[in-house]
Amino acid sequence: MSSETTHRPLVAILSGAGISTDSGIPDYRGPQGLWRRDPEAEKLVTYDIYMTDPEIRRRSWLMRRDSEALHARPNGAHEAVARLERSGVPVRVITQNVDGLHQLAGMPARKVLELHGTARAVECTHCQARSGMAEALERVAAGEADPACRECGGILKSATVMFGENLDPEVLTEAVAVAQAADIFIAVGTSLQVQPAASLAGMAAEHGARLIIVNAEPTPYDELADEVVREPIGTALPALLDQIGEGARATG
Repeated sequence: MSSETTHRPLVAILSGAGISTDSGIPDYRGPQGLWRRDPEAEKLVTYDIYMTDPEIRRRSWLMRRDSEALHARPNGAHEAVARLERSGVPVRVITQNVDGLHQLAGMPARKVLELHGTARAVECTHCQARSGMAEALERVAAGEADPACRECGGILKSATVMFGENLDPEVLTEAVAVAQAADIFIAVGTSLQVQPAASLAGMAAEHGARLIIVNAEPTPYDELADEVVREPIGTALPALLDQIGEGARATG
């Protein structure tokens, strides 16, 4: 059998907040997004302010305590991504989300690139020690309004990329490599307005990938796309990925 008939396309999926709204996690930049409803909320995740204002840190810990992300469960869209990967199609997820739902749905952690980190862990800003978010929140519930690092006493923050911080260069480099190698690049539930993540879509298209955008609102990259899907993600993405899986099996 020739290599042409055995080739299975590398499917790269760039996921944004829209893929998790069906799991009860609100988005940030949509019409009803958190940043539009409460611009003050940005201060809670802005690094310089967080590091210099103890009151902001206390409010941030309360926000983490009340966050839906840690209690959310994967929805049909996350499960469809994991199902495609289990079928034998090469799949890599590049996510702007910090909720960890792709992994909970069954995607191997090594195949998920978390551009903005994870809300399921905390890290020390001084010694970089990491521990679980659940443990830190237990300390908050026990009365520690601003829990310090147990290792060195430094300031703790969620292991997410705050405003004013740079993305992890290793994660970004790997994401660029995935975008450039992808045969199919699907941007789902993302406004494609936040750089450098948004540029991955254009990069993939420039390197010959079939670009598909699944998003309720228009994005700056729609004109580059081979296909734009406006239907609800919860039904549109599973249908799209199942179709890709069937096509890959037919050629395999």
